[in-house]
Amino acid sequence: MADAKVIPFDDDRSRGGAGGAGGAGGAAQRPSRRRGAGNRRNGAGGAAMGDVQPLPGRASGGDDAPVPRASGASREFREPRAGHDGGDLASGAAPGAESGSGHGADGLEQRVASGLAFLRRRLTGDYAVDDFGYDEELTDQVLMSLLRPVYEKYFRVEVKGVENIPSEGGALIVANHSGTLPLDGLMMQVAVHDNHPADRHLRLLAADLVFMLPVVNELARKLGHTLACAEDAARLLEQGELVGVMPEGFKGLGKPFADRYKLQRFGRGGFVSTALRARTPIIPCSIVGAEEIYPMIGNARTVARLLGFPYFPLTPTFPWLGPLGAVPLPTKWTIQFGEPIHTESYPPEAADDPMLMFNLTDQVREQIQHTLYKLLVQRRSVFF
Repeated sequence: MADAKVIPFDDDRSRGGAGGAGGAGGAAQRPSRRRGAGNRRNGAGGAAMGDVQPLPGRASGGDDAPVPRASGASREFREPRAGHDGGDLASGAAPGAESGSGHGADGLEQRVASGLAFLRRRLTGDYAVDDFGYDEELTDQVLMSLLRPVYEKYFRVEVKGVENIPSEGGALIVANHSGTLPLDGLMMQVAVHDNHPADRHLRLLAADLVFMLPVVNELARKLGHTLACAEDAARLLEQGELVGVMPEGFKGLGKPFADRYKLQRFGRGGFVSTALRARTPIIPCSIVGAEEIYPMIGNARTVARLLGFPYFPLTPTFPWLGPLGAVPLPTKWTIQFGEPIHTESYPPEAADDPMLMFNLTDQVREQIQHTLYKLLVQRRSVFF
């Protein structure tokens, strides 16, 4: 494979070199991912949800209080089963257990039916993909479900400041980049997807190397990632998308472990120019925990040139332990979204002012660096 060429983000050409991941526009807001059992209608003759049936032998208007439903139980156990008229109370069986077993079967049937319908749509091609290759249904139902255990259980990501991300309209999230492999971009994407109250999707801008690798290319497109170039970023922002960029690129991703949490150069401010032209806010994002997943103690440059990679990492476990050495260390992560830097007040010609772009770029970089230091002081341990 030829040497990978890293192109600056603000280059006028169609490809950029900011290491990250992201993609396309105009996706409609999706419905809620979780549906309780209460969304199903009761069958004919069934009791309305919430109605309490009188015990046999007692008048409905008597002084005795109705039998309360168990507090703290799940919705499956609290709601009446479809077609259930309360007559099972006379048999002496526990109503909660009866209702729970019925709804458990109904829930399983619904999940099986939903899964079969999903497979049918995938096989027949009856699903939507935007111009960048972003597949919202596959992302929500499959890819995010695969990333979520890593996010919640392995890295135990703590998210702060998600309220600083606007509920609608375009915005540019600018984050630090580290970790040898770009897992920080994926975890940031899950953080926005699962924590934002408006259920927004983050469209990450990725280096061209991502789209040269088999399998990775297809998965990145499905997740909504696109090339880190000014044209694609401007198009997504104009469509009201939430765009993520990591201006450090490979310089941040492949830096030695001794330089951890020291931000590298942010390029020539191409992301600032794009935000100024689109008149969208810039949201600094600081990620702590990614630096330690693959402590890079060396770089096999000869091997990297042969493989066409920007670097070939040597860590305490890789390549000495083989495939086992590729497993990241289970560090504790924190992702904090800072207060937005608004660009609406700047005139249209501000995007061509190099001094203004330099100042705004430096402001974003300093805000991220300051937040990193603050989070490092606050954390108790790398792993806890």
